[in-house]
This record gives sequence, structure tokens and C-alpha cells, in this order.
Amino acid sequence: MTSTIEQLDADLVTDEAVRPDLPWRTIVWDDPVNLMTYVTYVFRSYFGFPREEAERLMLQVHNDGRAIVATGDRESMERHVHAMHGYGLQATVSRAEP
Repeated sequence: MTSTIEQLDADLVTDEAVRPDLPWRTIVWDDPVNLMTYVTYVFRSYFGFPREEAERLMLQVHNDGRAIVATGDRESMERHVHAMHGYGLQATVSRAEP
């Protein structure tokens, strides 16, 4: 006689492939409104980046049009985007590429 758990395992059939969840990222986009010093301030005050890292990311936003400022689980990245919007910066969440 089989136990209930063994029977449930035997009845379970799945056709779905299991893959690890890729990390998500927060992207800050360039805009014509915010000053570079303000973007640096936001990166330092919100993310706690040292001055050099905040300035590097700000210049990446300015020169390349965007910068990835954080990577992690989706919920955390959505919180970061919401915070960036609160600071008046344009930001989005996207799935990291494999």
C-alpha cells in the first residue's frame, strides 16, 4: 500500500522546464530636466554609492542615455524604481539578460 504523498508524487506530471529566475535590474534613463549634480546626489543619498561610483553612473546616464544602478529580485528593483520616480528621475525595471 502506498502512502498519500507517494501517490501524489506518482500522479504529478509536468511538462514545464524549470530554470533559475534571472535577476532583475533598475535602469535610470537620461532626461533633459535633472542636473548632473542632482543625479549624483540621488545616487549617493538613496543607494549609498561613494562619490566616485555615483559620478561614474551619472556620467553613464548622461553619455549613454541610461545606467544600470541596481540588480536583484524583482520586488526590490520595483521599490528602487518607485523611489527614483519620487526623486523625479526616469527609471524602469527589466529582466537581466542571460
